[in-house]
Amino acid sequence: MIGDAQAGRFEGKVALVTGAGSGMGAAAARQLAAEGARVVVLADLNGAAVAAVAGELPAGRAVPLDVADADAVDGAVADVLREYGRLDVLVHAAGVDDPQAKQLIADALVEGRPPEVTDRLSDAAWRRVMRVNLDGAFHVLRAAVRAMRPAGAGAIVVIGSSSAFDTPVGYPHYAASKAGVHALSQAVAKEVVASGIRVNVVAPGPTETGMAARTPEALRSGFADPRVRPYATPEEIADIALFLASDAAANLVGAVLLANGGRFTA
Repeated sequence: MIGDAQAGRFEGKVALVTGAGSGMGAAAARQLAAEGARVVVLADLNGAAVAAVAGELPAGRAVPLDVADADAVDGAVADVLREYGRLDVLVHAAGVDDPQAKQLIADALVEGRPPEVTDRLSDAAWRRVMRVNLDGAFHVLRAAVRAMRPAGAGAIVVIGSSSAFDTPVGYPHYAASKAGVHALSQAVAKEVVASGIRVNVVAPGPTETGMAARTPEALRSGFADPRVRPYATPEEIADIALFLASDAAANLVGAVLLANGGRFTA
């Protein structure tokens, strides 16, 4: 189900959404199409999944893409410019978690002991999270700025994480990657606003995505706090992302909007 679509808000726009094969990326792509985008290019590492979502949209076009591959990102954005002449909106939702670290944290919760993750964290696990989450964000931001700066306009929204603020115990690499994404986005935002480009960040809390579905039950139940809202839906986060991409957010530059249902404030 599409979130609160506002007809015509993105009328005629050319949009690119990464991580669009599922979750928040798919929700953002559907909503952009519903709100009048001329074309929505959906990019995701899972080619079959992104093709399925794109097939739902009259203005959808699927592109298999690994955001950790700088050349592939540059090529995908160059293709958008070649085919459609411009890039108006980018929503960067691609990212990964670490199921093995989550399982170690969950096991410790069940056994009533502190998690022991950092000393067991491999270089490969660290690099995988950094390569996709932080390096990938850099590749996508750089390519988008290269595309938008000559036009003197554009809106970029990056999906970060509330983990950058509350730094969950046993999840140092993920928290560090998302904190880096926030700082990267804010630094770029201050630079490119002079070129008419706005960059902002949404920092979701627990959200019902594929990552959440793979989270061990012991961890999921730990987020079940009756004093705050339950897991967000992907559409709720997409609503915030598209507000930031819209003209209504013209005065927001380098903002990090914490969207965690009231679990904590920053």
